[in-house]
Amino acid sequence: MPVSRAERRPRRTPLEDFAMLSYRKAGAVVGTLAIGGALLAAAVPAQAATAATAPKSDGANGICKRLPKTEQRVQKALDRLNGPATEPGSIARLEQRVDDAKSAGHTAVYTYLNDRLTFRKTLVPTLTTRQDDLKAVATWCTSQGLGTAQ
Repeated sequence: MPVSRAERRPRRTPLEDFAMLSYRKAGAVVGTLAIGGALLAAAVPAQAATAATAPKSDGANGICKRLPKTEQRVQKALDRLNGPATEPGSIARLEQRVDDAKSAGHTAVYTYLNDRLTFRKTLVPTLTTRQDDLKAVATWCTSQGLGTAQ
């Protein structure tokens, strides 16, 4: 009668099972460290390449080229913010909504809209300053002969 495979091989003891498991764990750790070292070695040249491709100018040509559209965008935002109560996005319209929420007794809505109104009011001086800065940039671009395209 043939002997089965299980009968030919002696069984391992629990200590042998533990030792085998430890070897597997050690092999996994060594493999992980080897892969990690290879990845770190590959990352160093990538960082060196990034430093070599740093910008060579301050981007003045692009700024001067986009200047007319930027001025239009800032002016359009200021016109909308300073618009009448019928203009969506205007401060006057939001003030009207805040008053309506307050008179209706909707305190949560009132608080939310009032916070939005506070932020929107701070946009006007910011955009006005930006508009003045853009005028100075436009003068500089003209003196340098840059940015005639729209």
